[in-house]
Formats: sequence, structure tokens, C-alpha cells
Amino acid sequence: MATESTVSSRLNKPKKPYPDFPLFAHATGRWAKKIRGKFHYFGKWDDADAALQKYLDQRDELHAGRVPRVQGDGLTLADLCNRFLTSKQHLLDAGEITQRTFADYYAVCDRIIAAFGKMRLVTDLAADDFERLRARLAVTQGPVTLGNEINRIRIVFKYGYDAGLIDKPVRYGPSFKRPSKKVLRIARNANGSRMFEAEEMRSILEAVSQPLQAMVLLGINCGFGQTDVANLPRASLDLDTGWVDFPRPKTGIERRCPLWAQTVEALREANAHRPTPKNKADADLVFITKYGQRWVRNSGGEKQSWVDSVGAQFGKLLQRLGLKRNKLSFYALRHTFETIGGEARDQVAVDHIMGHARNDMASLYRERISDERLRRVTDVIHGWLSSDISDTST
Repeated sequence: MATESTVSSRLNKPKKPYPDFPLFAHATGRWAKKIRGKFHYFGKWDDADAALQKYLDQRDELHAGRVPRVQGDGLTLADLCNRFLTSKQHLLDAGEITQRTFADYYAVCDRIIAAFGKMRLVTDLAADDFERLRARLAVTQGPVTLGNEINRIRIVFKYGYDAGLIDKPVRYGPSFKRPSKKVLRIARNANGSRMFEAEEMRSILEAVSQPLQAMVLLGINCGFGQTDVANLPRASLDLDTGWVDFPRPKTGIERRCPLWAQTVEALREANAHRPTPKNKADADLVFITKYGQRWVRNSGGEKQSWVDSVGAQFGKLLQRLGLKRNKLSFYALRHTFETIGGEARDQVAVDHIMGHARNDMASLYRERISDERLRRVTDVIHGWLSSDISDTST
């Protein structure tokens, strides 16, 4: 389904400056050309001359199948970000990173350019530049988000050095680092508990409608997050035996989980009213929005914005029930699963269902885990949800 911005772009798409102009106006707002079966972009619509010059500078290497060398007196931030995103696009195309990860990298490159300017030389950046950037980010981002953002920014500049685009690593100064563990602990304590109590979960399940009901049940039954339910393929479900086998999209770590009877029933009901997907690639997905889209997806276009319809709908439900509080979201179902599932006193089984990997020797040698151990974990959570954990744990 075309977004409003995409439709607008198509309506305002400019004509070529002259008939022999070698580039065409791409819907993302840039002049482009398909070379050796791949699209290449050379600049925005409003500066056709600059786009043409960039194409002329790069065309020989592009037609030869080579990556264009950096032009000018040094590596600019625009050049660095373009090269970095191209390398990540290759990983995305190969299935080695997710679309969400690529979107995060795209967004951080946008912020780097906005902070320093696209023509700024990478070698011109100094510690005070990164100190000011960190201070600006800290105004709008919490400690966890800030730490992730700083890490991604460092990854971009590290790529420049590792790829031989700059002769020495960037020096960030002593301040451009993640918040300390102490700061993270204080922030977490200030935010309060990030889990649901049994009574709250019962209220949610009584009020929620399909298909969100089936998603919520997967969240508390199996510790699934938004991306999990949005990417869950039908082939991973066996509703006859009541099991789901679905590696985590984020890490590829194996997961297996027994389904409660009400989870199976909700999944069958959701499947009976599932809309037809608009994209053939989504044909095997369990959940499709009423518009025929994935529930969590990249919106497409130049900005690579992320749409989380699962989180949005769940947030509205919490607001309506009076349960909305700081940091409480659909992902809190994973926190709840981990917390209550731990009462089964089998952390290995909890980790397996959650898709968590531990870098210890026991995990390296362990080849399997029995279904009985997995079921004991979900039975404890089901007992807690139905009454109180003290009545069910043994």
C-alpha cells in the first residue's frame, strides 16, 4: 500500500531537465540510474546539476562494478554514511541483518549528518564535537536509548577506519560513552516495575479483541515481543499438538514453546478472519493488518521510518484500561514472562523459550532440552495468571 508521502512524491516528480539527461527521478526524491542491475542514487530532485556531476564522477567505476572512491580532499560525512549504508544494505539483502536494524542505522546516519553537516570532513571532527552531540541526545533520550545511540554512532565511524576510508580511528574524547551502570540502575528504579501483575493481565485479556488478543497471549504464554508476533510464520505453528517453534528474528536463536489451550483457540480464531496480505512475501505470516500489511514494518521511502502497529494498538488498550504507565508496553510481556517463569526454578528452560543464549560451557555442550521442562515453565505462568503463583509452584 503506497504511503501518503510516496503518493505525493509521484505526483510532484520532476521531468528530466533535457531529453538526454542520463538520470531519472526516483520516487524517493532523488535522481537515480540503474547500473548492472542495481539502483544508484546521485542527489535530490532540486539539484539536478549536482546529481549529474556526481554521476559523471562515479559512472566509470559503477559501470565496471567497482565501489566509487571518495572524491576531493578527504572523506566527508555524506560519503562515510553512504558507504556505510551500502555495506549494511548488502547484509540486509543477504538476510544477515533485519530491516529494523537497517532502519536504525539509517536513522543514526541522518542524525550524524544533521549534527555535523554532510560536507564536514570526518578527520575534522574532534572531542568537543562529540561532547556537544552527546549533550543534545541526552536531552531527549533516556539512558538506555542514549547508550544504544552512542554505540551505533561509534559503529559508523569504526566502519570508516576498518574499511580503509580514513587513516586513523576517530577520537571521541572521554565523554562520548554509554551511561554508567549506576545511571542505568537509577533510571530503571525511577521508571518502576516493567511487568504486569496477574490481575492486570486478566483485565487486558478480557478487554482485548482479535487479532491483538492472540498476540497478547503469545506474549505472556511464550515471551514474544512485537517483532516476534509480526514476523511469526504459519509454518512455525502446530496448533494440533499445541507447539510453536520459532527462532528469534533478532538473533536467530532457537525457541520452542508449548501453547495453552486458550492461546491455540485464539490463534485459530485470528486465522479464520485474517486479511489477505498485499505483499506475496507476507503470504505465510500468521498476522496481517486490515490493510494487508505486516503489523511491524518499515514504511519504505527515503526516511526508513518504522511502523509498530502492535505497540500502538496495545498502548491504546492500556490507556483505555487505565494501565498506562512509564515504560509499560507490549514488550513488558517478555519481562513478565521472564519474571514469573523464573518461579519454575529452571532458568535453562526459561532461556530456551525466551530465545536467550548464555556464553557458558554448559550452553555450549547442551544439545537439547525436554518438552516436559518447557511445559513446566508455561504451566507456572498459566497458574499465576489464573490465580496466584504460590498455589502452583512446587
